[in-house]
Amino acid sequence: MLKKMLCLALLLVSQIVSAQTSDYFSLPYGELLPASTEGVGLWWASSGWKISRHKPLPEATGQAIMIRAARNEAEAVQLVVRPTFYLKGLTVRTLTFAGPGGTVIPAENIEVLKVQYVNVTRPTDKSSVAGLWPDPLPPLKGPINLEANKNQPFWIRVKVPRSAPAGVYTGYIQLAGENYNADVTLRVEVYDFVLGDRMTCTTAFGFYPHNVFRYQKLSDPGHKRQVLEKYWASFSAHHISPYNPAPLDGLKVTWPKVTDSIKPQQLKPVFDWTAWDKAMQRAIDYYHFNSFRLSIPGLGGGSFHSRREPKLLGFSEDTPHYKAAFNAYCREVQQHLRSKGWLDEAFVYWFDEPAPKDYEFVMNGFAKLKDAAPDITRMLTEQVEPKLIGGPNIWCPVSRNYKHEPAEQRRQYGEKFWWYVCTGPKAPYCTLFIDHPATELRVWLWQTWKRKIDGILVWATNYWTSSAAYPDSDYPQNPYQDPMGWRSGYSTPKGVKKPWGNGDGRFIYPPQAAADAHPAGPVLDGPVESIRWEMLRDGIEDYEYLAILNRLLKAKQDKLTAKRRQQYTALLEVPEDITKDMTTFTKDPAPIEARRDRVARAIAKLSKL
Repeated sequence: MLKKMLCLALLLVSQIVSAQTSDYFSLPYGELLPASTEGVGLWWASSGWKISRHKPLPEATGQAIMIRAARNEAEAVQLVVRPTFYLKGLTVRTLTFAGPGGTVIPAENIEVLKVQYVNVTRPTDKSSVAGLWPDPLPPLKGPINLEANKNQPFWIRVKVPRSAPAGVYTGYIQLAGENYNADVTLRVEVYDFVLGDRMTCTTAFGFYPHNVFRYQKLSDPGHKRQVLEKYWASFSAHHISPYNPAPLDGLKVTWPKVTDSIKPQQLKPVFDWTAWDKAMQRAIDYYHFNSFRLSIPGLGGGSFHSRREPKLLGFSEDTPHYKAAFNAYCREVQQHLRSKGWLDEAFVYWFDEPAPKDYEFVMNGFAKLKDAAPDITRMLTEQVEPKLIGGPNIWCPVSRNYKHEPAEQRRQYGEKFWWYVCTGPKAPYCTLFIDHPATELRVWLWQTWKRKIDGILVWATNYWTSSAAYPDSDYPQNPYQDPMGWRSGYSTPKGVKKPWGNGDGRFIYPPQAAADAHPAGPVLDGPVESIRWEMLRDGIEDYEYLAILNRLLKAKQDKLTAKRRQQYTALLEVPEDITKDMTTFTKDPAPIEARRDRVARAIAKLSKL
């Protein structure tokens, strides 16, 4: 009897959770457009909603789609088409947008992407449900056919030119199909300030070039570079810095030949910086990446699961030869980074998520690095712990483990904080999962600002397959067909599927022609982006709006009355309707967009003082 009651209780909880997630899909949002008809429903919604295939048409109405953005900023909305019949050969075309004084936003600055769905068969956590979830955003190429009585959202992304005057620009989206035509009005309000190319919030995201080369069948060095540039363009457009922006131009180091008679002082490296410097210069000055992971040989490394002992040129760390070689390497690298002006971007991330048993090992490594190259940043993915103080000068805990009081204490010593999300935390925290509300990643950046955190980190962006879940190297995972991020490594047996969460480690997808890693020939396209990738960009730009306002207030404070200064300062606070605490936050993008609008108008006014 007790077992039966327990099963009924669990079923009820499951139904409640499922109902809550279903409510998210069917909440009242969006506006019906004037061109909507009984035959083809047309409506639009914020990019911050994940639109289900079966959500009914909204009751609210509007005259036009509306986008607001600063100069040099990209912003997107969703145009949803819902035919009552099988609509053949639909095309979506955008035209030049006309603005103040005859100025324009050219048609090439307006992209149309198709919102595609992945089938979640195993929900990430108790807050989610199985079913079709929108995530990939492949470019719309040519006509498509739409099913009857199902929503098909299109992602309309506008990049405002840096030189565009402030004001409202009006243009049209032309829809055409078999026996169907419609025009939709889209207005873009351009704020009177420029969003910079380099963001204040530091980003550090993992990226696997070998996955790109494997899936897209790239062996030619020229093809690899060509495609990698397209991936970097996507990273740059979303203000995301990859761990290693120069994977094809590794640092070349030559050591003296090690013999039995070699003396420690002879172990000095000779660096060829040519290719690496060229690649890094492009990464920082052209793509505006604001961090990169620096590898230091000889430190060893590992994680809570296992570790590698320090060794350099065959010498263990207790030998004078190791110490001489290690110190010489670190000093040379530090001096070169200083001469190039890249010390602020570089960070050493050599040990991941240590357990208490690893603290002594970690502190030993940091002590060596601190002694040899004190100006190179030392980052550790761990929260503040007494036994680790004095080691890292950037702490990077998983978001749920961040504690503000100890962080404030360490900030007094000049130390900084990043944080990260991965397979954890799960609900009710902000997460990176496909089968969660779109607002979560954007809210995460507001939480980042609220807690004075300087940067965000995620372990991977193109983790397309798991060597454990898909052990046959000839048949890796198709991330469009299987959205789960399956565990690999950590002694996971081959053939065993242990879930990390839908979309964990994956913000971008391979081109659809290379989805199964078996294209007919080389695929030279860039990545297929995702809704979550877009939400990260929007959140980083929200953070930047706040940073710009903060800098302006400091620069213009003498020109403001006390009352006006207080009003502007209040805008730097994160309102509770966006996020009250780490587990209480909005699933509706409207509060975020309203606050962003107020901050943007304050920036425009202050800029003119």
